[in-house]
Amino acid sequence: MYIKYKRPVAITAWASVVGKKESHGLLTGKFDEECSDDYFGRETWEKAETELQTRCIDHLLHKKGISKNDVEIIFGGDLCNQITSTAYTMRHFGTPFMGLYNACSTMAESMIAAACMVDGGYASNAVALASSHFCTAERQFRTPLDYGGKRTPTAQWTVTGCGSVIVERFGKHAFINAAQVGRVVDLGVKDANNMGAAMAPAAAETLKKFLYSSGTDCSDYDAIYTGDLGRVGSELFFQLLQNEKINIENHTDCGCMIFSPGQNVQSGASGCGCGASVLAAHILPKFESGEYKNILFIATGALMSPTTSMQGESIPCIAHLVNIKSKEEAHKK
Repeated sequence: MYIKYKRPVAITAWASVVGKKESHGLLTGKFDEECSDDYFGRETWEKAETELQTRCIDHLLHKKGISKNDVEIIFGGDLCNQITSTAYTMRHFGTPFMGLYNACSTMAESMIAAACMVDGGYASNAVALASSHFCTAERQFRTPLDYGGKRTPTAQWTVTGCGSVIVERFGKHAFINAAQVGRVVDLGVKDANNMGAAMAPAAAETLKKFLYSSGTDCSDYDAIYTGDLGRVGSELFFQLLQNEKINIENHTDCGCMIFSPGQNVQSGASGCGCGASVLAAHILPKFESGEYKNILFIATGALMSPTTSMQGESIPCIAHLVNIKSKEEAHKK
């Protein structure tokens, strides 16, 4: 489903918070907060993720110069069962809330929904956010940390991080211009330790459909970011596009950007917080500096559960795309 917003929706502020491992990676110093305690001062990993989100929203509101009472609605989610970390965050803020779950594609989904709410005139502002925590995700989707299982070369390291943005009608730098809502794609991959291979076909299909619907080419964009395909998934993504005779030379994967080569993360990073934190810490600031005029942000998600994996099911995946432009590009006639 292709969406061209009637009027581009402004991203007026953004914020990111990450954990200890992420603070020692390639983007160190770019996040609003880099915490050395992955518990974030709380008693459990799940409470830690709620604290992570809370701090991220606090940074966002501080940068925007508003209070939680000024936010009209929040869209967001995480990887925990029934997005409980986000639900407990919203218990603190008391803001109208629509919880979303599309696994690691949740940040793009949240931004699309938030922009639709503002573009439709139903709200003057909306917040979009997504988070993940390495320990909550590992315990839920793979093996308990105490188990000490060996990670495969195709495995990815779930980011402990959160990214958030606030969207409004008017702004100065970055604008959501269009979007592509993806569909579920499943090519039969069953290995829960190879998320990149499972998600790459969904990313390729969503990009292909957006280019066709928008009448554009990959070369029309300053950069094309995927959320967390990692190295294995990025290579497959490139091959799938080549098979469709789509030439892409400006692609970067957020999952290959956070951690440094020496951090032992196998194929790279993953998780809702991967694309979300890179978007807020690295991508959107480039619009403020004038380096970017027109980019695509494609967040991918693997929609399996521990139960379906144990039942031998393959992994259905999805990818959502957001086209972000500068003020000058977004308002061109």
